[in-house]
Amino acid sequence: MTPKKHYPLARPRAETVGPIDYERELNPQQLSAVRAPDGPILVVAGAGSGKTRVVTYRVASLLERGVGPEEILLLTFTKKAAGEMLARVESLVGMNLGRIWGGTFHHVGNMVLRRHAALMGLGEEYAILDRDDSRTLVDGLIREAGLDVKAREFPKSSLFLETLGYARNTRTSLETAVSVKCPVFEKAVGEIERLAAVYEKRKRARNYLDFEDLLALFHDLLLAHPEVAAEYQNRFRHVLVDEYQDTNALQAAIVKILAAGHGNVMAVGDDAQSIYSFRGAVFRNIREFPRDFPGCRIFTVETNYRSTPEVLALANQVLRGGEGYAKRLRPARPAGPLPVLVRPLDVYDQARFLAQRIAELIEEGTDPGEIAVLYRAHFHSMEVQMELTRAGIPFSVRSGLRFFAQAHVKDVLAYLRVVDNPMDEVSWKRILTTLPRLGPRTAEKIWARISSAADPAAELASAETARSAPAGARDSWESFVATVADLRSISGQGPRPMIERVLEGDYGDYLKAKYSNSRNREDDLRQLAEYARGNSDLHRFLDELAMSGGTDPADAFSESPRPCSVVLSSVHQAKGLEWEAVFVLWLAEGRFPAASSFGDDEAMEEERRLFYVAATRCRTRLTLLQPLSARQRSGETQAVTPSRFLVDLPHDTYEEWDLYDIDCDVDLF
Repeated sequence: MTPKKHYPLARPRAETVGPIDYERELNPQQLSAVRAPDGPILVVAGAGSGKTRVVTYRVASLLERGVGPEEILLLTFTKKAAGEMLARVESLVGMNLGRIWGGTFHHVGNMVLRRHAALMGLGEEYAILDRDDSRTLVDGLIREAGLDVKAREFPKSSLFLETLGYARNTRTSLETAVSVKCPVFEKAVGEIERLAAVYEKRKRARNYLDFEDLLALFHDLLLAHPEVAAEYQNRFRHVLVDEYQDTNALQAAIVKILAAGHGNVMAVGDDAQSIYSFRGAVFRNIREFPRDFPGCRIFTVETNYRSTPEVLALANQVLRGGEGYAKRLRPARPAGPLPVLVRPLDVYDQARFLAQRIAELIEEGTDPGEIAVLYRAHFHSMEVQMELTRAGIPFSVRSGLRFFAQAHVKDVLAYLRVVDNPMDEVSWKRILTTLPRLGPRTAEKIWARISSAADPAAELASAETARSAPAGARDSWESFVATVADLRSISGQGPRPMIERVLEGDYGDYLKAKYSNSRNREDDLRQLAEYARGNSDLHRFLDELAMSGGTDPADAFSESPRPCSVVLSSVHQAKGLEWEAVFVLWLAEGRFPAASSFGDDEAMEEERRLFYVAATRCRTRLTLLQPLSARQRSGETQAVTPSRFLVDLPHDTYEEWDLYDIDCDVDLF
């Protein structure tokens, strides 16, 4: 089967162009990497140093040397990145590059598997399951096996697939993956393994592949059939890999096989920006590249075209003395203002400062789309979202749904809503379907019964309604009824104790059963309770959220920020992006770095790299925020310890602002 072109040209290219003046187009470090002779090459490209430029001009250089387009393989992590790189090369060399194989690992894996499907026991016209398709298939297998997901004895399909994918991408056992992704189900490892085997068997019977198969079977094909591996080793005489620090164990193994023999592989990346271990990325891949490819030449690209000298001076200090490839970002831009450290009293002062400082920047002429607020965890943005809403400052959220549009937040608010309004049909059905063994049909039946009563919440506790619940769910039903009764009894105390009561009940178990990041979601809900602390009126609290637009799913933004809106993003989602002004929130021990990294040296080093990534997103105005105090679950306010990343910074790399003396056009507090 002949492969199709990967990326059609956006427009016709000229057949010939003038020779490329590499010395004029590239700085000396970039030029050395681009002009390097054949053999294994590692380009350690610091943040903002023109990494993409190195890859683009390397491909152009190979073509000028007479390498055929069909002899080049370009592996990237997004289709967009490959398309943009190839389009830039086409504009340089004036050639149609349809013969270059360029794209993601999954894309290339699919192209190879289509050609050799029979060798792997696949039909040539196999279908690729998307995430929703895979979940649907697994849901059916779970029902067939009689596994009771609603009883929280087994992970839901999405969590099962995430765990299975982690095991395959990291080349570890499913048992190990369960201990990492969903330890609450460690006792069910045997059943999880059996379902995984049935899932694989069913996919093969139906001629299906999922996304993980595209990598795993690509690797297995090359390993099990040396003649196929030799075919692609001979075809792809030059392999280039972008963002090598983000490769997982399976991707690194594929690169080793494809580059075996000729060794003409260029890996480009930055070990200081390796921050995706939770996805299975292995930062040691880039650290150990010279060991995997003996004779490797290492080129360091350090000239930064993004940030001012002051921002880079601070960023360079973040990783000083650490492990990895030595590099020091050097500025190409003129001087600017020093980064600023601000120590607000608490998260509410932090949010108020942000809203007013952002308003000031906009008034001074900064485009709102050139302002970003970055944070370690999504729940750190809750108070900021509310404060920006109150201030009428438009914003988009890249780190996921707006805080109040998230499923777990809406679940807990639904508990509060049925107490506030016992005739709230939507909220009743929402919380009923979170109960073990209770689906939409039963929820509808229960709602029909309680809605006909004068007091639906009271009717919930009747023996007749209890009989509507599945026989095997009586214990959890009684617990649920008790939770609703307790919520009604404490509703006069306001929303905070009510939220905490919901978490103490079965809903906390539901989170653990459904989500691999249940701890983060619980943190969200603890923060929601903290946000509600000062509000003693449940109805007013719910009204405030509704009027802010915060509970409307249509008011959620996760992928494409709106034009002229401030960007709110986790640092993970911000990698590869840049803004004129950047604010980094919650630089305190236990927040950034996250408490989960304590006691784990590798995890703590990744937290440090995450802070480095946050700082290097900024072009000119970098502001670091460290609240001085936080309320504990006990209700006490305690001082927090500054982030070790702040403590390690020399004082001459930033200036500290006193919030109460700061000179600005508006009174901050």
